[in-house]
Amino acid sequence: MQTRLTINGQSHTLDVDTRASLLDVLRETLGLTGTKKGCDHGQCGACTVLVEGVRINACLTLAVMHDGDAVTTVEGLGTMERLHPLQAAFIEHDAFQCGYCTPGQLCSAVGMLEEAAQGLPSHATGDLTAPPSLSDAEIRERMSGNICRCSAYPQILAAIRAVAGPAA
Repeated sequence: MQTRLTINGQSHTLDVDTRASLLDVLRETLGLTGTKKGCDHGQCGACTVLVEGVRINACLTLAVMHDGDAVTTVEGLGTMERLHPLQAAFIEHDAFQCGYCTPGQLCSAVGMLEEAAQGLPSHATGDLTAPPSLSDAEIRERMSGNICRCSAYPQILAAIRAVAGPAA
């Protein structure tokens, strides 16, 4: 099926197998290997990308379901010359060890910060009538879909905190 996707700001018209996951199209068809295939079951978050600004697990969705959508992968967050603030913070706070989960962690953190900015609560939000406060517990809950096998969670939290600002 012919599918139109805008990937990292670049328009693509692709002939896609209707059974192909968005993850496989990104990696195998477009050669964007920053997005990782971890569990291929939506449990680890290594494949997290942003679709229309919302974070999703690319392994759990079919590419044809996103005809006309804008997709941002880790390659689209920043450039070598101008890193996204979260990319710079991950480097500064050594928020990765093996680095396999880092692309998904970064895309998830970008989406999570946008969700909080829009006032969307999480499961850890105590007062649903107050603007979301990004406490450490709130960040941990919002990032809980992304697993780091190396356990760099304190550094990931510190990097996100550096960009989000102090807890309110």
